[in-house]
Amino acid sequence: MRIARLSPLCLIFLLACEGASPARTDAQGAPVAGAPARRDVGARIDQSRRTAITDAVARVAPAVVTVQTETVFRTPVDPFAFFFGNNNQGGTQTRSGIGSGFIVQANGVIVTNAHVVAGASNVSVALRDGTTYPAKVLGIDEMNDLAVLKIDARNLPTAPLGGSRDLLIGEWVIAIGNPYGFLLGNSEPSVTAGVISATGRNLVGQSEGQGVYVDMIQTDASINPGNSGGPLVNGAGDVIGVNSSIYTPTGGSIGLGFAIPIDRAKRVTDDLLAHGTVRRPWIGIKIALPEQNNRDALRGGAVIRTVSPGSPAAAAGLEVGDVIVQSRERTVRNAYDWEAELLEMHVGEDATVRVRHSGRERTVQVRVADLPEVAAQKVAVLKEIELVTLTPAIRAERGIRSSQGAVVYKVSQRVGEELGVQVGDVIVQVNRTAVTDAPHAGRLLESLTGRGPIRMIIERGGALYPVDFQIR
Repeated sequence: MRIARLSPLCLIFLLACEGASPARTDAQGAPVAGAPARRDVGARIDQSRRTAITDAVARVAPAVVTVQTETVFRTPVDPFAFFFGNNNQGGTQTRSGIGSGFIVQANGVIVTNAHVVAGASNVSVALRDGTTYPAKVLGIDEMNDLAVLKIDARNLPTAPLGGSRDLLIGEWVIAIGNPYGFLLGNSEPSVTAGVISATGRNLVGQSEGQGVYVDMIQTDASINPGNSGGPLVNGAGDVIGVNSSIYTPTGGSIGLGFAIPIDRAKRVTDDLLAHGTVRRPWIGIKIALPEQNNRDALRGGAVIRTVSPGSPAAAAGLEVGDVIVQSRERTVRNAYDWEAELLEMHVGEDATVRVRHSGRERTVQVRVADLPEVAAQKVAVLKEIELVTLTPAIRAERGIRSSQGAVVYKVSQRVGEELGVQVGDVIVQVNRTAVTDAPHAGRLLESLTGRGPIRMIIERGGALYPVDFQIR
């Protein structure tokens, strides 16, 4: 069959003829009032306006929410205020923030970005109709830039979650969120459309959510401030990613947006709901990161530089110098691919890893474990510092020089600032006593409370630093 191209004039004429229909008459042939032709044309126009994009938006948008935050912080004392008659002793200020999220369980479980709620004193969630609820942060995973919230509500619409393993470069996607929040006048989410520009993107740079991102979905669908945490949706109406960041030299969208793959977001959400924290997949190896300008290092596999003693990697027979070329279904071209693979592994599963050494390849099965800090015994120190004993596995994993001590696993912001310690520091000595393990460090610090100055020696970045403080 031959298809001819019609001129615009002919096309208009044909459409007009198609829209016209014989006048309706009664049994005697008299015309009947009414204009069914106009209704028919209207119905056809309405149908022509419906596309895969409009259907996908209708499927997901009811579950998209606005995340509002308030952060209370102390203001410094003005040293010159006294001279001008203002006795300013400092105070507090409140900073507001806004982002997006989407409901994944009808009982009020919501996924958003970690950077949307990080450090917030209060978090609230506004639904599509404007109804606002106070929200509880169930957990945050800063490495993956994901957070899970909970509101006290029932029978809420949920976003259907798809998969991110079979994405097609060039397929249509829709970003849904609340750019600039209520400045646009209401709580209805905004919609932008584009395509998947690339998958497996690794980036470090200026973005709305600062940080290092690996294995990201790249899209040219506009992602603007406030869109963070909203869903990236495919043409079938399934969520395939969590909008997270943009690359921009101007501060606005230039068509380089990035989303966290939904498969990773599902794993993190499951961990946070089940355990209250994210279990970090670990097999006990260190991979050297490639130099930025070394293109060969970006496609030769991931070279194992260290293997922790007693780790799953050691048990599986992995060795220093082995080059990982494949893990499960993922081809590993470089260290970034390996980091991305780790982020999607599940603690407790057996992973099939293929390595190359001296030109020969072999396949091994590795049991994925949790980071050794999580499994180690924790000791609360003054209820605001949490320590774990330095073990050979932790020592090898973090490249720590000291042979014994206590690792700072958690510390409150107040104590961290006042004592000058941070997560990852190793306490190796308190006053003149060498620290053997976490319980020992706890006993030493508690026994010295109220007894004058304390000098604590810590290892940080391979160097030793003195920290002087008092505990009253």
